Amino acid sequence: MIDQTKLPNNLIFVKCTKHVEVANAIKKLVIRGAPAICVAGAYGLSLAALESKATTVNELIHDLENAQKTLFETRPTAVNLSWGLEKVMNSAKTCCTINDIKKSVIRTANKLANDDVATNMAIGKYGSELLDDNEIVMTHCNAGALATVSYGTALGVIRSAKDLGKKVKVIATETRPIQQGSRLTAFELKHDGIEVDVIPDTAAGYVMGNKLINKVIVGADRILSTGHVFNKIGTYQLAILAKYHEIPFYVAAPLSTFDLNNKPDDIIIEQRNANEVTSIGNQKTAPDDIGVINPAFDITPPYLISGIITEKGIIIQPYDASIKKLFD
Repeated sequence: MIDQTKLPNNLIFVKCTKHVEVANAIKKLVIRGAPAICVAGAYGLSLAALESKATTVNELIHDLENAQKTLFETRPTAVNLSWGLEKVMNSAKTCCTINDIKKSVIRTANKLANDDVATNMAIGKYGSELLDDNEIVMTHCNAGALATVSYGTALGVIRSAKDLGKKVKVIATETRPIQQGSRLTAFELKHDGIEVDVIPDTAAGYVMGNKLINKVIVGADRILSTGHVFNKIGTYQLAILAKYHEIPFYVAAPLSTFDLNNKPDDIIIEQRNANEVTSIGNQKTAPDDIGVINPAFDITPPYLISGIITEKGIIIQPYDASIKKLFD
């Protein structure tokens, strides 16, 4: 995997040979993005199966369940991770021999990886229909190829529009405190030859108030059956600003991001290390011994969302009905 903590200064690839190494990579944001950590988790379970010294099927399943717990606890808010881990575990539990389990978990992980690429391209195709030629789109965090196996969700919409011959410019928020927008999204778009401007998170209102964008498209880490969207911290305030300025606000995400079982209050919002806020690299930016609130995600309510772009099409309000129909 690409070590995303080193971008954009260095392009470094990381090789994991044990499931705990995959777990550490997810926890430390070496790899991030809901679809990407879904597949990384699936491959982590595959490594756990290959590592296991189990001599019976029950022992191997026990080892896999322990590895599943380790991998899930790295990023509890992103539902894709638990979804991918469950897919692999379900495939393992249908097998009758140790060898068959090992083959099955690897086959399932490979399928999840291949399916993710096809899913992202389908999201891009549907989403590109929303964009007109010469439009300017704001995006937040990184929902591109780096956040998936390839192509991206929100950025997949931009890529697909470009493939159709449309000229689309992007304004990317820097996305503090880890700066996934300035470090990763700008890196990807520049690499693809797509014009991009980076703004401080605090300039979003200025940009919208001065009519410098036409639409906002973001990704998601979890979408509930009610249409509530959990995404990178700062998404909620962008949605409020977009609503106020009458700018369409879209979410691009695969069906694996939907959580049909939980309510907003059931979801754990990951709280990250204070150092992410009080330092940039090794440089301190705040005094010692102060309090820090550093949530990784926030919740955007459905009334702020113009539409959700999936691999099966674009759904609109009322989301409880449209999401139910989507899965039916």
